[in-house]
Amino acid sequence: MEHLSFTEQLRTFSINEHGETATITTIRSFLLAIFIIGLLGTGAELFLLEHTEDVKQWIPLILMSLSLVVIGWRALDRGPASMRVFQATMLLFVISGFVGLFLHYQGNVEFELEMYPSLKGLELFRKAIKGTTPPTLAPGTMIQLGLIGLAYTYRHPVFVKSTGKKSNHNGEMK
Repeated sequence: MEHLSFTEQLRTFSINEHGETATITTIRSFLLAIFIIGLLGTGAELFLLEHTEDVKQWIPLILMSLSLVVIGWRALDRGPASMRVFQATMLLFVISGFVGLFLHYQGNVEFELEMYPSLKGLELFRKAIKGTTPPTLAPGTMIQLGLIGLAYTYRHPVFVKSTGKKSNHNGEMK
């Protein structure tokens, strides 16, 4: 196993002007890339599935479009306001995901009761949760994307900069 010199070891912990290590900055970049890839893939899938029948079905598509606008704003304005709006949008993603889970489940319960009017209890729950029209757990993607977006913003340097505090190597404020 190769040993790094003291100078080489220090370089691996280099801190940028915002008080973040290169590793944290790289992870943050990967989180944003994963978010955007997931966003574009999920948005394309919703359009291909024609998830546009009523207003409720437009909510994830509107939120996805909003997040792209906010990311564009963030690219132009690196201040805390754009990041706070991005965080708020991610919270809306998470909330919409839970609402979507409920609506998809409710739709599947109605479908199962039309097919099997005597169904109830655990058997109804099991059939509804396994339903594919609409897929009950699909809105969980919105929750996942929202959490990835929130992870991207966690202790973001723009907030440290706006408070005038610096963080140490452990990400703690000093």
